Amino acid sequence: MIRIAVLGKIGSGKTYIANNFGYPVFNADYEVSKLYKYDKKTFIQLNKKLPKYIFKFPIDKKKIVKAILVNKNNLKKINEIVHKKIRIKMKLFLKKNINKKIVILDIPLLLENKINNKKDVLIFVDSKEQEIHKRLKKRKDFNSKLVNIFRNIQLSPIYKKKNSKFIIKNNFNKKSVKKDISVILKKIL
Repeated sequence: MIRIAVLGKIGSGKTYIANNFGYPVFNADYEVSKLYKYDKKTFIQLNKKLPKYIFKFPIDKKKIVKAILVNKNNLKKINEIVHKKIRIKMKLFLKKNINKKIVILDIPLLLENKINNKKDVLIFVDSKEQEIHKRLKKRKDFNSKLVNIFRNIQLSPIYKKKNSKFIIKNNFNKKSVKKDISVILKKIL
């Protein structure tokens, strides 16, 4: 099985690119939202660490955001709990898809959390900063302070780009994205 990991800045279109490969995708952000919505154990653990913010199930994402904005150290507390669970979910995803030719990993902090392995095919999604900002502002839960906190814990885009085997210029045009993906798949298959 070939593991393709999609890297890039927040709002660069990693999920958009990942979903256009046509192979099973592990989307960490989606898995986190499911934890907040359906996993009572996650709620209990977060409630113990952050009772002032996390006191009702299902967990309201706005409360998570508030906890992070009030104190950046709260992000570490959240990550300690959530990242372990996401690793388990990823392992289950990989096990379930063991016979697939390719799987796509859409995990924002893949390198930062050392979730990747040496054989992963790293693909960096390169988007214009103007386009990223425009797209982020359209998100219903956009918060520039939160985006900056997350950007500060990410490795630099230059580092990610340098360590990627391929770069996809994301102009958010499906035809050109499909073409780039096709070229990449021909090279790795």
